[in-house]
Amino acid sequence: MTISRARLATGTVLALTTALSLSACGGSKSGESSAAESCVDTSGDTIKLGFLNSTSGAMAISEQTVRDSLAMAAEEINASGGILGKKIEPVVEDGASDPAVFAEKVEKLLTGDCVAAVFGGWTSASRKAMLPVVEADNGLLFYPVQYEGLEASKNIYYTGATTNQQIIPAMDFLKSKGVKTLFLAGSDYVFPRTANKIIKQYAKELGIEIVGEEYVPLDDDDWTTQVSKIVKAKPDFVFNTINGSSNVGFIKAYYEQGLSPATSPIISVSIAEEEAPAMGKDVTGQFAAWNYFESVKSPANEKFIKAFQSKYGAKRPTSDPMEAAYTSLYLYKALVEKADSFDVDKINESADGVSFDAPEGTVTIDGDNHHIAKTGLIGRINSDNQFDVVWSSDAPIEPDPFLKGYDWWDPSGK
Repeated sequence: MTISRARLATGTVLALTTALSLSACGGSKSGESSAAESCVDTSGDTIKLGFLNSTSGAMAISEQTVRDSLAMAAEEINASGGILGKKIEPVVEDGASDPAVFAEKVEKLLTGDCVAAVFGGWTSASRKAMLPVVEADNGLLFYPVQYEGLEASKNIYYTGATTNQQIIPAMDFLKSKGVKTLFLAGSDYVFPRTANKIIKQYAKELGIEIVGEEYVPLDDDDWTTQVSKIVKAKPDFVFNTINGSSNVGFIKAYYEQGLSPATSPIISVSIAEEEAPAMGKDVTGQFAAWNYFESVKSPANEKFIKAFQSKYGAKRPTSDPMEAAYTSLYLYKALVEKADSFDVDKINESADGVSFDAPEGTVTIDGDNHHIAKTGLIGRINSDNQFDVVWSSDAPIEPDPFLKGYDWWDPSGK
């Protein structure tokens, strides 16, 4: 399969989003067989797994930590006997922050390297580019990052949050804080535009006015013009769906133009412990919505932090996407061992209810939509670039990627 390396334009990605959402809804059921014949070799004492993350380009600031956590999980699993007695043999590739490269590399991993599963991707554009390839090859992709929902595939396991586990809790939190006006700032690609469509509809339901909406390309760091519009709008809060290093430019313009947590605080869904100290400004007092923070108190998290910092250095923080990636490898191990097979169809048939005592808390797979139940958290950044939890859901939130349980949601609306 040959795919151009030229960057996918926003319009192309948005068109692909619609097509793939429809195919995901109408695709084959988990128990159905695929015509694609697997080339995975299970005869030896190792099993190949693909790690596909951006270690170059705009997204490297975030994705390198995911790569590191996957490597650590693989080492731990190998030290404890592997998966069905087979040691993990990682095959590592760089997605280069380019959706077209992700599509090329996932094809290589599945049909050239014959890996049993692929772990990676960050932006929704990268996931959307990989989805048709993974489905055509009947492979497995474990995607570790929060996203805009409205998707389900028998060939993808989503270990990050879907909308009702992050975006909706964030909006409920803002409502509880008395927020009346909100400004939307996002990168110009699939996730922010779709997330903001959901935010706008829920904001109307909550009685929150959207006073502005601005986007900048994912690899563009100049937010000067857009932030000047935030200054004029004087919103109670800014909802940030910016990804990657573009956050640095946004934060720079935000503070240089006189904004602060005291005037128009930010709530982000992609700035975590790894990114906060890299912003170039003191971001104390800003907020983020995730399902994991390093500050979570549990024996599993204490063990996770100790292992990560022992391997990579005491100053390295842990964060939500890398925790979700770490969790994904252990969930894969549990899936394979429950199915007693590396076969994709057999894994899918027995997936429902598979769980893992993750650093974020116990997570459980929904066999129908391949998402996992996750606890919603809101954190406020402190002077150590850690997050003090200021809100938590009462229990893990069951995934609802298509927002079927929300009467206000209209997929055909604005």
